[in-house]
Amino acid sequence: MTKFVSLKDAIAENVFDGDVIALEGFTHLIPYAAGHEIIRQQKKDLTLIRMTPDLIYDQLIGMGCVKKMIFSWGGNPGVGSLRRFRDAYENGWPRPLEIEEHSHAAMANAYEAGAAGLPCAIFRGYLGAGLAEVNPNIRSIECPFTGEKLAAVPSIRPDVTVIHAQKANRNGDVLIEGIVGVQKEAVLAAKRAIVTVEEIVDNFDDVHPNACVLPSWTLKAVVQVRGGAHPSYAKGYYDRDNAFYKAWDPIASERESFQSWMQDNVLNVGPDAFASRVAFTNAEQ
Repeated sequence: MTKFVSLKDAIAENVFDGDVIALEGFTHLIPYAAGHEIIRQQKKDLTLIRMTPDLIYDQLIGMGCVKKMIFSWGGNPGVGSLRRFRDAYENGWPRPLEIEEHSHAAMANAYEAGAAGLPCAIFRGYLGAGLAEVNPNIRSIECPFTGEKLAAVPSIRPDVTVIHAQKANRNGDVLIEGIVGVQKEAVLAAKRAIVTVEEIVDNFDDVHPNACVLPSWTLKAVVQVRGGAHPSYAKGYYDRDNAFYKAWDPIASERESFQSWMQDNVLNVGPDAFASRVAFTNAEQ
């Protein structure tokens, strides 16, 4: 059953050294606050999965939490490279990093297969692409009905999935509005799921037709963290902090400036700091 707990307890009770973890959210509702708590608790030897790893994965990698990353595109959106990701992969700092790269289509299908309890995903893809030459987990099979050559990749079944959402109700159900990437599939595919939310409400009134509701039985822990997706955005609560994405590049470019920023803004603060970093568009927040 879903537990309403602190972020510290949610991570301590559900994330363990060596786990395979997905922190999902496609440009929207990225679970930064939860990622920072993983760093504060010094979780290590993690395999991180994400369709589009951006700044939070740069931070986790740079703090030595990660041994492997499974992904389909990695970068600072609209800016350039992830500096800590590159340093780890190219120079082994602060530790060597193994990577497994896929296409977006492969990742989405792999999450879907994991949510369905299947061992692999089969789809049309990778025709003429070179990724299969460097990734042994990209294979092909022949359709037994048509003879067509199809791509196959292992399903994604994380030990833990972490997402951010707008609301949870008192029963522990969670409401996601706006862009819904693979959050639903990532939660259903995982052994355990943690959701941070902007607010806890009595019920979901006036639900948008594009909304997704995750029932309480799919979740292990719900945590209220206002502003917990910053610098990404939460529809109806706050906008994307474009300036921060630009500022991150010089911060992360050098190991010393990165470590100093992490000390001041992650290690020395708690999740309550996120609420002060955003300008809430809803006056009631």
